[in-house]
Amino acid sequence: MEKEKNQKNSFKQSWFYRWFVNNKLTVGLLNIFLVLLIIFIFSKVSYVFSPIGQVLGIIMPTLLVSVVLYYLIDPLVNYCDDKFHINRVVTISVVFVIIFALLIWGILSFIPVLQSQIESMINHWPSYWDSFQNFLGKFLGDKNFSGSQLQEQLQDAGQYWGKKFTKQAGNIIPTTFNNLGSAVGIITNIGMVLLTAPFILFFMLKDKDKFFNNFFEYVPNKFRKSSKEVVTEISNSLSAYIRGQITVAFWVGVMYFIGYLIIGQRYGLPLAIIATVLNLIPYVGTPLALLPSLVIALFTPGMLLKVIIVFIIEQTIETRVVSPLVLGNKMQMHPVTTILVLLAAGSLFGVLGVLLGIPAYAILKIIFSKAFDWFKKRSNLYEESPEIIDEKED
Repeated sequence: MEKEKNQKNSFKQSWFYRWFVNNKLTVGLLNIFLVLLIIFIFSKVSYVFSPIGQVLGIIMPTLLVSVVLYYLIDPLVNYCDDKFHINRVVTISVVFVIIFALLIWGILSFIPVLQSQIESMINHWPSYWDSFQNFLGKFLGDKNFSGSQLQEQLQDAGQYWGKKFTKQAGNIIPTTFNNLGSAVGIITNIGMVLLTAPFILFFMLKDKDKFFNNFFEYVPNKFRKSSKEVVTEISNSLSAYIRGQITVAFWVGVMYFIGYLIIGQRYGLPLAIIATVLNLIPYVGTPLALLPSLVIALFTPGMLLKVIIVFIIEQTIETRVVSPLVLGNKMQMHPVTTILVLLAAGSLFGVLGVLLGIPAYAILKIIFSKAFDWFKKRSNLYEESPEIIDEKED
């Protein structure tokens, strides 16, 4: 017995124990190495998971549409259930009927007008862009710019993007319908989403508590409480973001449409819809939405100043009234962080990354913050010493 005790003491005093077994830095680096090793192994057998990726690619569009509509409709259903004790099925059915009626009214009323304006804008866009290039050339034709490298770069960039946009806009319809298989596939996918999303949405709204409880039955009891807190916080964050962004984007489109209607801007409806869609991209969407309107207004006498005034009024109302009331600071993200996330997500995943980068970052932020809180409680690295406590009290 005494011999075993001496062996344990000698082992604890050895350099191996001090540097590898009882060293938090070494253990942490070893854990990081194991995680990287697991990632490397999974990358070598990624073909095993390709069927999972294909299945997710099929069901994800439907789930995304259902989740977005769920976060938009669920507060209304909860309000009617809590305030007036109306059965959830009745409320959901009424909401579905209203949405269906609004869709039919929108298709019959706005689609023909929107289609004619979009076709006219695409047909006239090359002339607008050529006029814009001529205007830019005259502006840069000053002797201070003539022959300069800046002038050549701007002219080359203008010609490149003008030709690219004109080519894409002119070929988008023929290409789509010439490639019949691709067109049928796209239409089939959209049809499947439109047919299946309402059913999934209905049961998500009706049985949300049942889904929630069934999911956590598979979570061990030790982690069930903390897992529920994380999922609830993620759900609240996504709900605030989705409802806030869509609400703000909707009112931005309404303000642009009313403003363009008042000043007589051509193609006001499609330009307002473009502004609505692009406003879903924080910080970057608004300038992008204004660019085509400025190009079109540049060649209508007196219209450029009117469009700028509409933009200033819209931005004032949005930043001072709409966004503070709807969004506030629920995401708790600094503007610099938002821009960096958009740049990184857009570079990695394109348009989908730009649209989903912010909510994905919010989810990862919640998960890592909870994991970091757990790490602080389990380790002794962040315990405050008596000296630090005395400094805070002073």
